[in-house]
Amino acid sequence: MTTRDMKRHEGESVAELQRLCRQLETRLRDQTRELQLLKARFERYETALRGSDVTVYTQDRDLRYISISNPMLGHSIEEIVGRTDDEIMPSQGRAAMIALKRTALASGEAKDGEISMSDGFGPRWIDLHVEPLRDQSGAVMGLSCAAVDITSRREGEAHLRLLLRELTHRSKNLLAVIQAMARQTARHVGSIDAFLDQFGARLQALASSHDLLVQESWHGASLYELIRAQLRVHVDRRDSQISIDGPPIVLKPEAAQSLALAIHELATNAGKYGALSVPEGHVEIVWRRLGEASDTPVELVWHELRGPPVVPPLRMGFGRLVIERNLARSLDAVVQLEFPPQGVTCRIVLPATHTLGAR
Repeated sequence: MTTRDMKRHEGESVAELQRLCRQLETRLRDQTRELQLLKARFERYETALRGSDVTVYTQDRDLRYISISNPMLGHSIEEIVGRTDDEIMPSQGRAAMIALKRTALASGEAKDGEISMSDGFGPRWIDLHVEPLRDQSGAVMGLSCAAVDITSRREGEAHLRLLLRELTHRSKNLLAVIQAMARQTARHVGSIDAFLDQFGARLQALASSHDLLVQESWHGASLYELIRAQLRVHVDRRDSQISIDGPPIVLKPEAAQSLALAIHELATNAGKYGALSVPEGHVEIVWRRLGEASDTPVELVWHELRGPPVVPPLRMGFGRLVIERNLARSLDAVVQLEFPPQGVTCRIVLPATHTLGAR
């Protein structure tokens, strides 16, 4: 090859390189312009989404952040832009998020997934939608992502499952109580009408305690309100024959149900045979903590005055069974039910484990 030929080939090579450089510069300008347009478009969305639970952002093929609408995982917008997921994402959930994005880049198809991660204040759940970004030729040049914080929804679902399990448990317990109440009522009455009257009244007593518990989201029931609910027909009269006094105490649900049935039986007996069966009769209901601390037992005393002379029962009826045996068995309570001539007295000591203190 002559010197002239060598120079000619060198000139052609330089010209080809210059042509390729111009093509690359043109393509780079086009891609830069496309990225600028995409960034401007997403900046408008970002402005609208700032402060919401939805975070929109764009990334290039190296998963480097180009723009983002909101701070994320404790990082400001300025700290995020220009960095990659490997640099800012916590270790928990990072691999799953990157894998989802890599799949979208490789397949060119949108992907969705729920990612669990930690933001330093506890676990977070992110619902992530990943959409490939394409240039004018259709090649995937990056990603557009929308991340929605669904932690509250996840916690709500978990709480709902817990409530359903608790409801199932309580429903089974309630059915067991009702079945036992039906059997014992039937055993101690002599006719269907008497059974219906007594069983219906006991169901109503149980329902009243449930109403109080529902009002407090099944957290507990005020002892004062529980007693008033069971004695409403007597307490709400102008010439009430009942006095109620004691400090604010909240009972746990199981204690509220058992004590409600016991108060109902005491009131029923007093209305039929005791102090509430005559106009001059009176019932005092008082309670106190057996100590100054809030974790001490609660003593409740039912005391009947000025009623007909009391005759001790000859057999164990259902009411006495509920008061003495049921409270002792279900709540480990100490129960002293006495029948002196001047009026029935019932002393109940509830362990502190069945109370929640003052509301």
